[in-house]
Amino acid sequence: MTARLEPGQQAPGFSLTDDSGETVSLADFAGRKVIVYFYPAAMTPGCTKQACDFSESLDSLKKDGYEVVGISKDKPAKLAAFRERDHLTLPLLSDEDLSVHRAYGAWGEKKLYGKTVEGVIRSTFVVDEEGTVSHALYNVKATGHVAKLRRDLGLAD
Repeated sequence: MTARLEPGQQAPGFSLTDDSGETVSLADFAGRKVIVYFYPAAMTPGCTKQACDFSESLDSLKKDGYEVVGISKDKPAKLAAFRERDHLTLPLLSDEDLSVHRAYGAWGEKKLYGKTVEGVIRSTFVVDEEGTVSHALYNVKATGHVAKLRRDLGLAD
């Protein structure tokens, strides 16, 4: 089992390819707060709901000082199709080798329909201006997650 991150730890750095083929690094957000969320698969119902919620909330999150990036194991071409289909406005990053998932503890054993399987653990991390994890949330629900996160961060709806 991959170790889970705790608030106060340094967020693992990463450089991943986005849906347009550009490289996006955690270091690109230095001096700003960023929400990094991991989701199992583009274009599935729960992941679509979560991505649309983040996308619809992006302007207000930015106004409150937060950037948002989504990370999955999908190839950049699938992420591009996801962005296009659902009119998503946040960066979608590809972690095909799961190295960043593992570094954040977002890959491991989980229960799926009563069975224990290895897979993506839907997780969200808030990284502060210094690159420190302020919130580490595992096994989050796709529906209603953004509203709950806003409450956890003390932001108005």
